[in-house]
Amino acid sequence: MFNHHKVEIEWAGRPLILETGKIARQADGAVLATYGETVVLATVVSMKEPKPGLDFFPLTVNYQEKTYAAGKIPGGYFKREGRPSEKETLVSRLIDRPIRPLFADGYKNDTQIVVTVMQHDLENDPDVLAIVATSAALTLSGVPFMGPIGGARVGYIGGEYKLNPHIDEMGESKLDLVVAGTGEAVLMVESEAQELPEDVMLGAVMFGHKGFQPVLDAIIQLAELAAKDPRDHVVPDLSELESTMLGLIEDELRAAYKNTVKQERYAAVDAAKAKVKAVLLPEGAEETKWSAEQVGSVFKELQAKIVRWNILDSGSRIDGRDLKTVRKIVSEVGILPRTHGSALFTRGETQAMVVATLGTGEDEQYVDSLTGMYKETFLLHYNFPPYSVGETGRMGSPGRREIGHGKLAWRAIRPMLPTVEQFPYTLRVVSEITESNGSSSMATVCGTSLALMDAGVPLAKPVAGIAMGLIKEGERFAVLSDILGDEDHLGDMDFKVAGTSNGITSLQMDIKIAGITEEIMKVALDQAKGGRQHILDEMAKALSEGRKELGEFAPRIEVMNIPTDKIREVIGSGGKVIREIVEKTGAKINIEDDGTVKIASANAKEIEAAKKWIHTIVAEPEVGEIYEGTVVKTADFGAFVNFFGPRDGLVHISQLASDRVQKTTDVVKEGDKVFVKLMGFDERGKVRLSMKVVDQKTGKELAREKRQDGEENAA
Repeated sequence: MFNHHKVEIEWAGRPLILETGKIARQADGAVLATYGETVVLATVVSMKEPKPGLDFFPLTVNYQEKTYAAGKIPGGYFKREGRPSEKETLVSRLIDRPIRPLFADGYKNDTQIVVTVMQHDLENDPDVLAIVATSAALTLSGVPFMGPIGGARVGYIGGEYKLNPHIDEMGESKLDLVVAGTGEAVLMVESEAQELPEDVMLGAVMFGHKGFQPVLDAIIQLAELAAKDPRDHVVPDLSELESTMLGLIEDELRAAYKNTVKQERYAAVDAAKAKVKAVLLPEGAEETKWSAEQVGSVFKELQAKIVRWNILDSGSRIDGRDLKTVRKIVSEVGILPRTHGSALFTRGETQAMVVATLGTGEDEQYVDSLTGMYKETFLLHYNFPPYSVGETGRMGSPGRREIGHGKLAWRAIRPMLPTVEQFPYTLRVVSEITESNGSSSMATVCGTSLALMDAGVPLAKPVAGIAMGLIKEGERFAVLSDILGDEDHLGDMDFKVAGTSNGITSLQMDIKIAGITEEIMKVALDQAKGGRQHILDEMAKALSEGRKELGEFAPRIEVMNIPTDKIREVIGSGGKVIREIVEKTGAKINIEDDGTVKIASANAKEIEAAKKWIHTIVAEPEVGEIYEGTVVKTADFGAFVNFFGPRDGLVHISQLASDRVQKTTDVVKEGDKVFVKLMGFDERGKVRLSMKVVDQKTGKELAREKRQDGEENAA
């Protein structure tokens, strides 16, 4: 038998149930969490002994969505879930970020967390539930985890915050914010917003923090029933090693971190490290007082302390800036003239080459999610090659970091994009990070905004982003604007804010300490606002709005609407008609179920030809109008002319020319292009056409005196 324990609470109007002891009992911790009717299983396994030689914590989080959860069978040949989707990757990061800083110092045991969506009610997004279930499983596992944490989603609907809104309510919300943290402080924020002011964003974070407090109580209640005994984990006392190392290299490290040139600074740090190894880990020594891992770990901690002391004591940073100054910015557009839009954004030693491409409906990305298939018309891909930091490395498919950074920039830009009705293009942006020393994701936001405007995309407003850092020792703290890579690695916070001059469109925060307070967040948001406006002003020197005309090589798209009952006629049996239109005109054509037709080509004549062809299929010819047609058949009594899509009409021999015609083929032959006027319909509804009232060279109607008896005889 098994010991099954369950805790149930009411949370934001729905039941939240946490269960353990029945499923996955061989894992160190396992919790089945149910919210509404969405169910996830979170498991934790951590090895009993650390791997030797590791100088990092080997934590892996795998969030996976099973299609059976929504009553679906996977697409594709194998009918089995394949590589992680973008959402699975992003939610894995969402879980990892708030839990990682809460493991005990020095814990290096290989730890894996697997979260599986087992049922989806299509109302409650499983991502927040996955955070809660993971926290509960860790709290029960006995692993040295300083939790629990909670998580919540916050919407902003009708000027009011809403806790954990349903999926279908998010369409009305001006905010999609996920917050996670402990009972005392916030650890992680991820959000997308519709130009909301700083106070509204801060209020949402605190509203969410307050909103998940009952979840923490529920996890503690479950832990009191089912938690395993805590594992023995002793943090080694390395204070003697730190003191020895300070005596050896404190002056060298302080001097290194006053060097404003990154490469020279890194060389000086490497020299200090080599000195430490030579003294504490001499070559050929059979035994040393401290291991290589301990020396490496303390050296990293000492680097952080030197940087932090310098900043807190002097207010001066690694590259000589004060706390609020943004590095020099250079914005350039039109760098690649044959692309649809391009920009090179450089901020200090961080640089992004961003290229925008305009596509048609054929280029939309189909996304098959648990909630159903949908089409995505805005794609943003971020690439971080190793040369950007002067290193070599493996090149391959994008990793979790690249997917996460690209999505952050996507969230920042999307609220400012025109609707598909206003600008009927599929947009793909690629950001190539060509140099990196701090916040390449925010450089991507700035570069994307410029590249889209260079392509002629009518953004509502330009968007810029800035990364903020934090140094906190006891009650003292310093918030840093536009952080360097070293300040990111050695600091306590990575706080990224993107938006327009009017408000925030995206906010992402990761904390490496036990959490930060509302006061610190307010300082960071206010400081970020000033930095963001400065960056927008610098970007405006290159471009401040979308170009009025598309680039020479960009496709033109025109939209027309046809009656839905005519769609079948335009497509034709087996797509025969639309294929012929595309083949003959050269234009790309996309037809929506509501009758919206998008015609795309870089050549205006091709678009016009396709529009005219479709118009002749769906419209009715008008009496008195002149049309260009093709003779399809001749007879003794006249010629049949295809003049309006599939429509043919007879030009009687008396209407072929002003002079008397003895033989039809004396005037026209099959395949001839001719101009005809629709004179009307006979009593049987057959079309009556005339050539002789139209100038066959210009296609214009002849003056009455030049027609002789044309129209009268036509009757």
